[in-house]
Amino acid sequence: MIQIVIAEDDFRIANIHEEFLEKIEEVQVTGKALTGEQTLLLIKNLKPDLILLDIYLPDYLGTDLIPKLREAHPQVDIMIITAAKEKELLEQCMRKGITNYLIKPVSLERFTKVMQEYKKQRNVLQQTEYIDQNTVDELLFPSVNRQTEGEGLPKGIDWITLEKVKRIMEKSGKSLSAEEMGESIGSSRVTARRYLEYLVSEGIAKVEQEYGIIGRPQRRYSLDKTGS
Repeated sequence: MIQIVIAEDDFRIANIHEEFLEKIEEVQVTGKALTGEQTLLLIKNLKPDLILLDIYLPDYLGTDLIPKLREAHPQVDIMIITAAKEKELLEQCMRKGITNYLIKPVSLERFTKVMQEYKKQRNVLQQTEYIDQNTVDELLFPSVNRQTEGEGLPKGIDWITLEKVKRIMEKSGKSLSAEEMGESIGSSRVTARRYLEYLVSEGIAKVEQEYGIIGRPQRRYSLDKTGS
């Protein structure tokens, strides 16, 4: 569960963003702040994973607050949500290591897309001990990566998640059920099965029926070493 703090001086907008987050799985709002000082206090006490930070707070400019937030909690990620359109502010934020920069008003579709991308990036890092160029491309250039590597994928199959499923199967060295894969990638069993069945259809994976003592047989998936 990704823990999030919203730093926004307009409580109505903060509530809208909280409602957006309630529609996204595996995220939770643990606190909301109206000022920079309140934000710093929450960060010190709650140690969240992500801050949704407005630039114009009553007592702080968001660009000035970022270093203080990092000092209070070095591991925190910061995503800017602001009405500010000055190029200089964006440049400052980029140099200070923000994960994204959203211009208000933010639509639910855009908000959800950005949050899902953030979740995928976190999952990639959590599942990877050593990186290669493909991992770097997934993290830093996801849109380019999807255009080059994800072309032709059917609806409902995301290239980043697909590569993650394949990596887990390679590291496992044994067959996995859809439920086990779902736990590994942080998704439902149904979603995991969709990716596993796709790999089977492409000849990359194979499936076997495992018969237990009771209940229906379980489908278990492994990479097909003789496949493509």
